[in-house]
Amino acid sequence: MKIAITLDSACDLTKEIIDEYGFKVIPFGVNMGEKFFYDGEISTLEIFEWADANKQLPKTNAVNEEAFKEFFAEVLKDHDAIIHFDISSEMSSAYNNAVNASKNFKNVYVIDSRTLSTGISLLAIYAKKLCESIDDPKEIVEMVEKRTADVQASFVLERLDYLHRGGRCSTIALLGANLLKLRPQIVVKDGSMGVGHKFRGKIDKCVLEYCNTVLEENPNPEKSVLFITHSHATEEMINAAKEAIKDCGFEKIYVTTAGCTISSHCGKNTLGILFLNA
Repeated sequence: MKIAITLDSACDLTKEIIDEYGFKVIPFGVNMGEKFFYDGEISTLEIFEWADANKQLPKTNAVNEEAFKEFFAEVLKDHDAIIHFDISSEMSSAYNNAVNASKNFKNVYVIDSRTLSTGISLLAIYAKKLCESIDDPKEIVEMVEKRTADVQASFVLERLDYLHRGGRCSTIALLGANLLKLRPQIVVKDGSMGVGHKFRGKIDKCVLEYCNTVLEENPNPEKSVLFITHSHATEEMINAAKEAIKDCGFEKIYVTTAGCTISSHCGKNTLGILFLNA
């Protein structure tokens, strides 16, 4: 059976990685004032420039049901079944829209990743590997869903003003963090975002401390794939992350830039390491 693995663009994958695994990706949208763009049509740097100039966040749009129907129908022209991954249902309506669209087909299976960004991609890569030895999409879905809790997805933020504009951070917390130069860790757990550790000082130093902390708290990672995903982080930040993980034995390390969905809510100079726990 020829099984397609599909994702929404909150997966934050580069075209090269999408091609490497043969994934199909459907884009989210973003409104910047009266202008609408699909994820990938506008750079995250342009998003930040617009948000800072207008003192407001762009509005991200989940894929609607009709778009999912068209997407699934097109993919099924060349495949016998689809296993589709969406950003956590706690964060977006995309999952529910995909589920409703899938009811129009006999062989489309939708997975709530319970995570975001390249955490979604980790599960999709796992599913792709299962497809090499398992022909039954239902069996693959069951195995993948058992691993959603194994995704380590977190980020360290340089700035909190984007969370503040989005209503996820109080004015008092924003002022306090700026005054003390606090860089909070945002952790995805049980499908939702929460605050983890708080680091202090220059952001590249905080990245190194953040990565070391994550690796210490997750001492048994699956070594096949690790993502360094960032929203236009500095070279110093990226190098700090690479330094932290260089001796950990990961077989593949991908560096990706977050797309419009993630970047619109976290701001510039956000960086995370994401991997599966064994």
